[in-house]
Amino acid sequence: MRKTSKSIAQSTAILILGAVLFSCNKRLDKIQGPSNSALLPVSIAENINTKHTDSGRLTTVLVSPKMINFSNLDFPYYEFPEGINLTLLDDNNQASTVVSNQAVLYNKTDLIDLRGNVVLTTATNDTLFTEQLYYDQKKKWLFTNNPVKFRTKDYITNGNGFDANQDFTNAQVLEVTGRIYIEE
Repeated sequence: MRKTSKSIAQSTAILILGAVLFSCNKRLDKIQGPSNSALLPVSIAENINTKHTDSGRLTTVLVSPKMINFSNLDFPYYEFPEGINLTLLDDNNQASTVVSNQAVLYNKTDLIDLRGNVVLTTATNDTLFTEQLYYDQKKKWLFTNNPVKFRTKDYITNGNGFDANQDFTNAQVLEVTGRIYIEE
């Protein structure tokens, strides 16, 4: 009987040890698994100053203190957690700037998502204030559905959205909630 009790005790100990190791391996797989390694950035860069040209002409300049590269994901992107300063140059080299607290540039769509205290200043000193603004680099179009305040030489216009081409010849506040005439 002693051999049987001893072998049962050993079998039970081996079974418990196996269960513990198996459960530890499951947790380790969750921690080190391939899905989590894909969430790690490819690179982190500081003091970014990127220039984009089209047909030899400078069209955009992106400056940021920090860029995190997630181009290893299925939907790759670059994150700018400390904000950006984006300069947009129209066909006449007139510069408009967009400043935001943070931004994300999506590789596949060429869309830049600007967030937090977004301030856009046009070449004619018109100024847009909002919390989120998108810039479509392919279409050279800026837009948002968030509340905006757009200040021109003559008016301050509040609304719930904004659409504009890059050179602001076709800029409009959507769902206008108020308009104030500015007297000089």
